[in-house]
Amino acid sequence: MGVKLTYIMSFGNIDFKKPKFEKVSDVIWDISKDFKKEMRVPARIFASKEILDKMDLQVFDQVTNVATLPGILKNAYCMPDGHSGYGFPIGGVAAFDLEEGVISPGSIGFDINCGMRLVLTNLTYDEVKPKLKHLVDTLFEKVPAGVGSKGFVNLSKSDFRRIIEEGGEWCVRNGYGIEEDLKRTEENSRMKDADSSKVSERAIKRGFNQIGTLGSGNHYLEIQYIKPENIFNKEIAKKWGLFPNQVVIMFHCGSRGFGHQVATDYLQIFLKNMESKYKIKVLDRELASAPFNSQDGQNYFSAMQCGINMSFVNRQVILHRIREVFSSKFGKSAEDLGLRMLYDVSHNTAKIEKYNIDGKYKNVLVHRKGATRSLGPGRKEIPKIYRDVGQPVIIGGSMETGSYLLVGTKEAEEQTFGSTAHGSGRIMSRTKARKLWVGEELKKKMERNGVYVKSVSYSGLAEEAGGAYKDIDMVIDACHKAGISKKIVKFTPIGNVKG
Repeated sequence: MGVKLTYIMSFGNIDFKKPKFEKVSDVIWDISKDFKKEMRVPARIFASKEILDKMDLQVFDQVTNVATLPGILKNAYCMPDGHSGYGFPIGGVAAFDLEEGVISPGSIGFDINCGMRLVLTNLTYDEVKPKLKHLVDTLFEKVPAGVGSKGFVNLSKSDFRRIIEEGGEWCVRNGYGIEEDLKRTEENSRMKDADSSKVSERAIKRGFNQIGTLGSGNHYLEIQYIKPENIFNKEIAKKWGLFPNQVVIMFHCGSRGFGHQVATDYLQIFLKNMESKYKIKVLDRELASAPFNSQDGQNYFSAMQCGINMSFVNRQVILHRIREVFSSKFGKSAEDLGLRMLYDVSHNTAKIEKYNIDGKYKNVLVHRKGATRSLGPGRKEIPKIYRDVGQPVIIGGSMETGSYLLVGTKEAEEQTFGSTAHGSGRIMSRTKARKLWVGEELKKKMERNGVYVKSVSYSGLAEEAGGAYKDIDMVIDACHKAGISKKIVKFTPIGNVKG
């Protein structure tokens, strides 16, 4: 069953064709290798028909370009939050053979390990509401946000080089967290093959003073609560410490200018060497790649892991600030307030993981760009406290709509190399959003609707209006129906700090 090619959409001087989709299920659609002669594998889209019909055509062009890369396995994937990005769609996933495959900075993303952290409290909505504005105002003051923001942790550049190799372990040793935090973070908060000698001095200069900062764009710190009707799996919710009317804190940020510079540095190296040295040709130079087992590929892999570690440290220091703020406002210790991490998940990474390929388990290199790992019960990568039911999956929505906690599945391991969506996914550019919404009016509207927001700029607030994003409920439903993650709880925003 297919949808025939009916039109061409133009982006500047580029025309993107709409492919013929082969319907696998109500939420799974394939683009065959016939769409482009260079495709090595099909492309697979996870989306309802309604979401699929509204995806920009550049997404389909990009995911089928990914399908042409050397060593790609099974399919090139796009999640329901997918939208066009730099070369590789945001919401994209691709796995590569370690011997024949490539590694690609554009397929990982510039904000290496932008990710989500979810923090529990034992507080209820009624307890927090009287103090909400003071909490948000103080968090806005204590957690720097916006372009160029600088953190409060004073570090030398040599200190920073040590931090990007040690990850969250450095934070715990230096009083910015507890041992439990590491155990509730993907990779235990440290990629152990990170090598700071593979990172440029320019990248160090951009990042060494940004520890403990949110940044800008779609990064945020949000106070949320659980409406009783939004608990979908009561057994797992209770097991994980969630209850009706509970207040939680969720935040999204990454490796800031440091990760951006690491990606930029290696993108330039790959562009220089890709064809002349490695004889690799790509349909889009934004997918510049190097063989994973080449020296360039291994150097970037080590530097990229430094970006992952920096982001873990950034989120850990922000958590430390959150604990300080809540403790000061409620006059109790963080422990007494139940300020414990539930989990921390990564986006924008490449990791070596083991999956079933043609009946045999083997290590492969999984690129996730704007996608979340979604591992099912029993996987050794999952902390022991969650291993019996599956990995917690944190998916942020827009600041007006709400966010979700899901659980990873065996189906995701079989279908998507253990991956699912990461957010709502934009449906329009930031420029268009600024034309449609006025930040000051949006702030007032959100307050009328029960969300108190503090933002560095009104224009930045307008860019992140709920209407600029897909319907988070529809995105989550597509993931749930496809079986690549399962709904546990939905969170409703009440306070928000925006970059």
